Amino acid sequence: MASVRRPQVLAGTCGFAEAQRALFRDFKILEAQKTFYQPPKPSTAERWRERAGREFVFTLKAWQLITHEASSPTYRRLKENLPPRLLARAGGFRWNDATRMAWERTTEIADALRADTVVFQTPRRFLPGRDNLRRLRRFFEGIDRGGRRMVFEPRGDARSDDILRPLLRDLELVHGVDPVQRRPVGGGMRYFRLHGRSTYHYHYRYTDADFDQLWRLLSRSWHQPRALQQRLHGRRRPPVPPKNQKRGR
Repeated sequence: MASVRRPQVLAGTCGFAEAQRALFRDFKILEAQKTFYQPPKPSTAERWRERAGREFVFTLKAWQLITHEASSPTYRRLKENLPPRLLARAGGFRWNDATRMAWERTTEIADALRADTVVFQTPRRFLPGRDNLRRLRRFFEGIDRGGRRMVFEPRGDARSDDILRPLLRDLELVHGVDPVQRRPVGGGMRYFRLHGRSTYHYHYRYTDADFDQLWRLLSRSWHQPRALQQRLHGRRRPPVPPKNQKRGR
């Protein structure tokens, strides 16, 4: 009987949770968070890439001008002085000059990092109404993905599996979730983001018991028919798997 290859599991952080040298040594993946608030210069991203080493994996969050409207408090961390006319057209996955510019800037940094995955996290107010679903489809059908995976993480409880399943399938999106809070919809690669307990408690410190529960969730996922790649983001490193289980590569 042919052996079953374990899927690869990469554990990392969202943003630089510790000094760069230590992070690149301790983890295998980083989700760049600065790209959401204010994209860095491409030269800065190139330095991150050089320091991390060839085998290190980068992903990044899409610039907030794509997902969040200018009234969002997250814009307080926007450093760039953009024209009011442009800001008025930003957010909500609209298809216009503001969001297209934001996507170009996002992909510029993705190129510098050699990142193959971009994360789109929506605000809670972005509800799955007809207009918003139409905007989502127009945006993801219109952008040049450059061969990258698109991770869609909708915040809030208003999106049922029945709404998400055709959307993710038709637009070829990966469902980003906190696996402790809900199961992902669809198959293929998994992209997990830990938000604390209870949800979005960002100062929560995970315990060994929490990571034991998470490891059991991952182990069950490995028994699904399709290979999965799991990417985790949290404040502490997950425990070493039991001796009779190995992390696939």
